[in-house]
Amino acid sequence: MPTATMTSKGQITIPIKIRKALGLGAGDKIDFVEIENGRFAIKPRTASIRDLKGCIPKLDYVPTIEEMDEAILDAAAENYLAGVSPSTSASQKDEAA
Repeated sequence: MPTATMTSKGQITIPIKIRKALGLGAGDKIDFVEIENGRFAIKPRTASIRDLKGCIPKLDYVPTIEEMDEAILDAAAENYLAGVSPSTSASQKDEAA
């Protein structure tokens, strides 16, 4: 059974046999999953972008660039108007007159 020794900083080196079995490489994240009181399993947190397939529903149509531009402008206008208080807009109108 592979073993590892913890350093004074709480770090361990995962034995090569375990790294290969889990498909781990430098920079990969690992989850520690408690399987019962005082016992844990390690699970690689590596995932493929392909695992996200299907999490966003498909549209019934493909929007055009013009439709996307219009939606962006509409949202920007709504956000701008939501940030302008009625007193601010009234005083700006008075100054413009």
